[in-house]
Amino acid sequence: MARPAIRVDAVLVQAVIAGALSFAHLHDLAAAAGQTGWKAWAYPVSVDLLLVAAWRRLRSDGPSQLAWCWFLIALFASLGANVATAGFLDLDQPPALLRLGVAGWPALAFLGGTLLAHSAGDRMPVPPAPAAPTPATDIEPDSIPDSVPEAEPVTAPEQAPVLPAADAIPVPAAPVPAALVDHARKVADDHRSRTGSPIDTDTLRTRLGVPPQLADAIAAQLA
Repeated sequence: MARPAIRVDAVLVQAVIAGALSFAHLHDLAAAAGQTGWKAWAYPVSVDLLLVAAWRRLRSDGPSQLAWCWFLIALFASLGANVATAGFLDLDQPPALLRLGVAGWPALAFLGGTLLAHSAGDRMPVPPAPAAPTPATDIEPDSIPDSVPEAEPVTAPEQAPVLPAADAIPVPAAPVPAALVDHARKVADDHRSRTGSPIDTDTLRTRLGVPPQLADAIAAQLA
């Protein structure tokens, strides 16, 4: 079996060449702004990664103002480095604004990468709402009975007979001692002689100092 020949993609080769040139321009610009050693090489990596992250967000989540904003920022940084190293700026004596932009880029790139990584596109999808219950109109007519049995009348429970109050029950009168009756008769005669009228029960109870029931019993015997 013959092995397939290696095909060279012109678009891929062009992308590699353009990426290498842009990478080199960003490195030269960072080095001219005072970033030496590994820091000068880290700047083109940071710009290209932010550009790729914004483009990936646009491809996966669709149009987004956040992704478009950071894509344009990274594209401006890459394009600006390419233009700046083409002789428009004196890299031996770079302006203060260029030094300021290069020095502030790490914080800006970190903010953009964080926002792109934790944007609203990573949220969990909202589960669909449960289906609504079947309305009552879907019931087949044959399943409805022709007649509904009438409900049996509810009878009120019989009330228990109400017992009379304790005060209404007659209490048999206790026997009155004869000596108390004689003393009460003397008190009644004395009251009649002084006032000319028979003594009433309240006055008799007060003069004798007895309970009301006993006073009533004594008054009944004096009548």
